[in-house]
Order: sequence, then structure tokens, then C-alpha cells
Amino acid sequence: MPRPTEPSVPTARLDLVPLRAEHAEEMAGVLSDPALHAFTGGTPDTPRALRARYERLVAGSPDPAVLWLNRVLRERALGCLMGTVQATVPGGTAEVAWVVGTPWQGRGYATEAARAPVRHVVRVFPVRTVVPHVHPGHHASAAVAAAAGLTATGELQAGEVRWELTPRR
Repeated sequence: MPRPTEPSVPTARLDLVPLRAEHAEEMAGVLSDPALHAFTGGTPDTPRALRARYERLVAGSPDPAVLWLNRVLRERALGCLMGTVQATVPGGTAEVAWVVGTPWQGRGYATEAARAPVRHVVRVFPVRTVVPHVHPGHHASAAVAAAAGLTATGELQAGEVRWELTPRR
């Protein structure tokens, strides 16, 4: 499977920068609001725990047939990190997810960030379907999925609604 070659993916206001373990300290602050875990569960990671998780993600999938694309969101004008996007590409389906820190929510950043990996995986990989899973009560994330071109299927997986985009080839 091809590896992405660009160092970052620019959008109108953001740079989607490949994740590095060194991002953990700043990202721990970005992701520190317990409200970010209202729909996914858990609690905010400490910088040390987040660094360990980022080290595992940067190492890549243990399955060579699965590609992990993990990026942090850098707000270009301010120069600060403010969220993450990820895509897992295990062949014909790309699983995508996004999170934007609480101070940056409600300004269109999540939509801008979610569109980039959707377009990237459709353009670069032979995927048949792009899929995020959104908690049925998370209306803001559902709006982001819709704005990124995805459609709710009505199918629940692990309590979350499966959204899909089937690219035209």
C-alpha cells in the first residue's frame, strides 16, 4: 500500500501534520477537557500516557496490510495544535475519525479537518468506502460527517451510527 509522501496536508486554515510523539505534551492540553470524552468514554490522557500512545501510533500498524494515517491539526495563523484526524486503511475501507479541542469548536475547524483525510484516502488509495462512526447523540459530529460528504446508514455498530461515502470511480 502506498505511503503518503507529503509532510503535511494544508487546508484553508490548517496544516494536517503527521503525528509525532513530541506532540503529546501540547496535545494533552488540547484534549484535556473531560467534555471531549462525553460520547467516547474514558478520561483525558496525561502527557506521559498520550506520548506512549502516540509512540505506538507512529510505529504504525503491526499488520503491514493496514495503513495508519494520524495527523495533528495545526491552526496556521496561531501556530498551535488544536486537534487530530486519523484514517485507518485496511484495504477497501477507510475508517476516519476527528477530534477538535473545546476552545476551537463551533468555528468549522472539524469540518475542514474531516474533509481532508476523506479526500486524501479517496484520491490515493483504492478504497470502496470511507466510514466514520458517530454517537447518535453527538449532533455536532454528525454535522461534520454530513459536511464531509458522508451519509448516515442507520446501522449501529458498538452503539454508534455508521456513516459512509462510496467514492465514484
